[in-house]
Amino acid sequence: MYPAVSIVLFTSLSGAGYGALVWLGLFQAADLLPQGRVFGIIAAVLALACVVAGLVSSTFHLRHPERVWRAFSQWRSSWLSREGVMAMITFVPALVFLGGWILCGAMTDGLRVAGMVLAACSVVTMFCTAMIYRSLWTIPHWHNDWTVPSFLVIGLAGGALLVSSAVALAGGGAVVAPVILMVGVLMLALALFVKAMAWRDGALRTAESTTGSALGMADRVSSARLLESPNSSENYLQREMVFRIARKHAAKLRRLAFVFGIVLPLLLLILAYVTGGWFGAIAVLVATGLVLAGSLIERWLFFAEARHKVSLYYGAKSV
Repeated sequence: MYPAVSIVLFTSLSGAGYGALVWLGLFQAADLLPQGRVFGIIAAVLALACVVAGLVSSTFHLRHPERVWRAFSQWRSSWLSREGVMAMITFVPALVFLGGWILCGAMTDGLRVAGMVLAACSVVTMFCTAMIYRSLWTIPHWHNDWTVPSFLVIGLAGGALLVSSAVALAGGGAVVAPVILMVGVLMLALALFVKAMAWRDGALRTAESTTGSALGMADRVSSARLLESPNSSENYLQREMVFRIARKHAAKLRRLAFVFGIVLPLLLLILAYVTGGWFGAIAVLVATGLVLAGSLIERWLFFAEARHKVSLYYGAKSV
């Protein structure tokens, strides 16, 4: 699949933003975060900026953005529509929780309940986003059991780092609570495991479709191949659905995603836990930037490595 920048930004930024909303709601319910108005403003800006930037960027991939409202009516059958509906619904508890927090300057029992509702809505929204791709049986690279966990874990990891950065910024270099740092470490370690298993599963999975099966000749011809291209110039399907990336480039980008998105942030969070103070705060901020950069690389690969079954009609031997 062609890795459009708008969709890469949408899935990466909105995932981190919703992940931050999840942890803000849960951490405040557990009384693990600062209560002040300054921290509330910083946390709200970081989380909502990522969510809004991601949602807005997704509209640039639409041929007719002015018709996006029609997608909301298909929630009974479309995961894309469900994601849009949930994104809008999530803004309600988000505004109640974050707006009440900023106005009051402290947490109340009612706001903690709103925070927990916000966390639940954010998780459902992330799940719907993942299911947009998980539900496409025409793309075996996505239609497997690792797509949803990958979206959830990477989004929650980025969100945990955003919350840690908000604490560091609001406290002027104050030590981030060890529990929050450990949650970030745990989510990054889980992301390392999930993506390693997802890529391993993709490498071991046998082809679901071949040129023969696409032509309805799999039982009679075992080595069917394309004799001549169906068209003389590149068409829309080839531009959008038959994007190819060299195996050596994919391997290099995977290493970069692991190193910059998981390994280095893990080391920086451990360093922040040990050192604390201004140095620890800077380490958290750098780790957050690396996680976001790594998630962009991982998400670009998620699209670039996906092979649509329509590619069988344009020269691919198997998918």
